[in-house]
Amino acid sequence: MKKSLIGAFCGLCLAGPALWAQTNGPVNAPTAPSVSELSQSQRPPDQDTSPLSAELFYRLLIGEITTREGDAGAGYALILDSARKTNDAQLYQRAIEIALQSRSGDAALQAALAWRQAKPADRDPNRYVLQILIALNRIQDTLEPLKKGIELATVADRSLAIHAIPTAYARVSDKKLAATVVEKALGSYVSNPTTAVAAWTTISRLRLSAGDAEGALDAAQKGQAANAQAEGPAMVALELMNPKLPAAEALVKKYFASNPKALPEIRMGYARALLDAMRYGEAATELQTVIRDKPGFAAAWLVLGSLQLQDNQLSQAQTSFERYVALNLAASQKSEEDEPDRGLAQAYLSLAQIAEKRKDFAGAEAWINKIENSADMMQAQTRRASILASRGQLAEGRQLIRSLPERNPEDARLKLLAEVGLLRDLKQYKLAHDLLAQAVTNSPRDTDLLYDQAMMAEKLGQLPEMERLLRRVIEIKPDAHNAYNALGYSLADRNLRLPEARQLIKKALEFVPNDPFIRDSLAWVEFRMGNNAEAVKIFADAFKAKPDAEIAAHYGEVLWAMGQRDKAIAIWREGQLLNPENETLLETLKRLKVRL
Repeated sequence: MKKSLIGAFCGLCLAGPALWAQTNGPVNAPTAPSVSELSQSQRPPDQDTSPLSAELFYRLLIGEITTREGDAGAGYALILDSARKTNDAQLYQRAIEIALQSRSGDAALQAALAWRQAKPADRDPNRYVLQILIALNRIQDTLEPLKKGIELATVADRSLAIHAIPTAYARVSDKKLAATVVEKALGSYVSNPTTAVAAWTTISRLRLSAGDAEGALDAAQKGQAANAQAEGPAMVALELMNPKLPAAEALVKKYFASNPKALPEIRMGYARALLDAMRYGEAATELQTVIRDKPGFAAAWLVLGSLQLQDNQLSQAQTSFERYVALNLAASQKSEEDEPDRGLAQAYLSLAQIAEKRKDFAGAEAWINKIENSADMMQAQTRRASILASRGQLAEGRQLIRSLPERNPEDARLKLLAEVGLLRDLKQYKLAHDLLAQAVTNSPRDTDLLYDQAMMAEKLGQLPEMERLLRRVIEIKPDAHNAYNALGYSLADRNLRLPEARQLIKKALEFVPNDPFIRDSLAWVEFRMGNNAEAVKIFADAFKAKPDAEIAAHYGEVLWAMGQRDKAIAIWREGQLLNPENETLLETLKRLKVRL
């Protein structure tokens, strides 16, 4: 039969290259007509039952030979002519591929349009027309094939087809035009109960891609109104979550209220959005919900362990990381993946850090030895260096970091920061300061290095230098919230230029409104200015968002000064449980002569 013979022939020839975005290559085909022009031309007759004749086989063979010998134009013409005579889908596809390989967008479009004209009820030719028009950046012309593609989908597949649209337009340069075209194509589907959610979700994603956050939120809300249990609108809302669009989080919460057993992936997305917003306490609660509903969801254990380690909750963190490792290893035994999971390396490094904090250096080394991914070797060696330094072998630890290979300038920078971190952890502030000063000489506009040097200057009591360096950071990077906060807090802590300190800290909050540590700084300056009630209010919110020993130290001192001694002691005890070695808390208790 013709179909099997042509299929066998084309199987020897088809290369299946990806679509590309370049045009006007060497195939000498006529300029492709517009979609409307071609749809009005005469359609060739169906010849699906004709056999593969000797003449046709010869034409196909000559077409392939001429193509491979470099005359793609002639090969394309022969294959396309054969496709038109036989109406064979594989020949149309081969003609398109020859054109694509020759980087001729117009020729590829002409073949795709001819194929669609011959097979108007088939989805594949229309899909090629749409993809090629997008590759040619003829976005306005995609409206008709986009609508047709949705119409050709079965009723059962139509929502899936609509959901796939944002991927098709992902690389378009004019995002606003793409959003407009898609909205026109979906005009009749937003009011259809079976497709409304998919249509509004797709419109929302296109608007978001075009930078229209409010329009994206409006479309997501309409999608949720069509079905409160739909996942799509909630997923878009997670991407939109920020303090300027509180309705986005309200949409997510409404989704959870309608879906008590929501997918753990969506709850994880919400937890990560809360972490990005520095709402650590709420993020931990959300992670606990994920684990309660699905104890085998490994990613939640890893993120929860990181939060617990950050809060110095060593026992809880160890349990979480070990649970993650067990789940990860069990899953890897069922998988054919050869590449080690990067999350597994993170868990091993964190477990090594916990062991190091407990002075269990052999245990820490054992965890590090489990790391197999070469991409994590620098972190592993840095942790080994920390173990050496903790055992009194600082010189050996520094040498271990310095001996790490440098494949590029970023590796050298990471090594420097690792060595600075090692010195800082061991309170070797002078050595860290001098190392940074040397690095800043070579990279005078590196704001990270300048900021770290400023912090070391502050530890050494070199406050004028600290201020100079922080102002330099702000000059280079006007949105450096950490520099505004550090300078403002330093002034407040020394009870100097308090109005300026408040102004600097509020400037930092403009960039990260929910940062609990910057809110701690604001509360501290309010306390220094005598606004105790306002300070307590801010401290309460900051400590709720991020239970932390340093925030507890400041919060308790304000309560102590206001005569609320019992409450102050309760807050300090909570801070002590979080981190009994916190310098600020210890200094506060010593200065106020308080024993817990």
